[in-house]
Amino acid sequence: MTVAEASGRSSAPVSLLGLGPMGEPMARSLLAALGELTVWNRTASKADGLAALGAVVAGTPREAAAEVTLTVLPDLAQVRGLVDGAEGLLAGWAERGIEHPVLVVHGTVSAVAVADFAAEMMRLHGVSVVDAPLSGGTIGARDGTLSIMVGADQAVLPRVLPLFEHMGTTVRVLGPSGAGVLAKACNQIVVAGVVTAVSEAMLLARSAGLDLAVLRELLQGGLAATAVVQQKGQNFIDEDFAAGGSATNQLKDLRFIDEAARARGLELPVTSAVTGLFEEMIDSGRGELDHTGVYLTIEEHGAKND
Repeated sequence: MTVAEASGRSSAPVSLLGLGPMGEPMARSLLAALGELTVWNRTASKADGLAALGAVVAGTPREAAAEVTLTVLPDLAQVRGLVDGAEGLLAGWAERGIEHPVLVVHGTVSAVAVADFAAEMMRLHGVSVVDAPLSGGTIGARDGTLSIMVGADQAVLPRVLPLFEHMGTTVRVLGPSGAGVLAKACNQIVVAGVVTAVSEAMLLARSAGLDLAVLRELLQGGLAATAVVQQKGQNFIDEDFAAGGSATNQLKDLRFIDEAARARGLELPVTSAVTGLFEEMIDSGRGELDHTGVYLTIEEHGAKND
């Protein structure tokens, strides 16, 4: 259903912009729980499945501007790109007389930049920005079991927390704007480190002729058990790294981690080494592979030493 087809009824008070691998299943969960939802995506055809379920499909961000507007986009630049202009969110909020809208940033972005963005949007436009990055991947988005890390002003929490609980099972408030993204940075330190460590373990096992399926079972049965092995262990067994969270996005997150650490006078030596490996991976043209494809970069290190 388009906004034009929904004439005679106002847009839903909640909208979601960005229907990628995470945003589309999140929108399904919200629509099922709320019974109404406005959605927008730059490639409009990605909204077809949601339209069939009764979602209102906006043609522009202006049409999608709602009292609470969720964005599921890769970086803050894309969110900023939706705000200004004749077809932007600010125009839509003004058109509907929404004086104190909430703009949620679900992407993994810079903690420093999102805090500055939040201050700017409140000062200039009265818009409350909530950073609420996600963990749990596409499976968590599909099943509504995401971990959601929230940075927000206390006053807006009653407007967003009930929505987050439709999409996640672990929803925690860390502090003001920027705190959620900083928590996600901590999460990504562990994710990138574990992906790299598992890659090394699998490579060593393969070089010795061990059965990787059995090794996976053993890892999951002991202290080394991890969601990386559970969800992505088959990638290493098949040496197929074609799908999933891209290495490019992993490196983006690692650079945000470095920025946050430097701002606090910290040095993170393990994360720095992991960042170097992902830089090599992207430089070799493998940026669109799943981040577990760092296995191939580590394997090349061994080949160079032969």
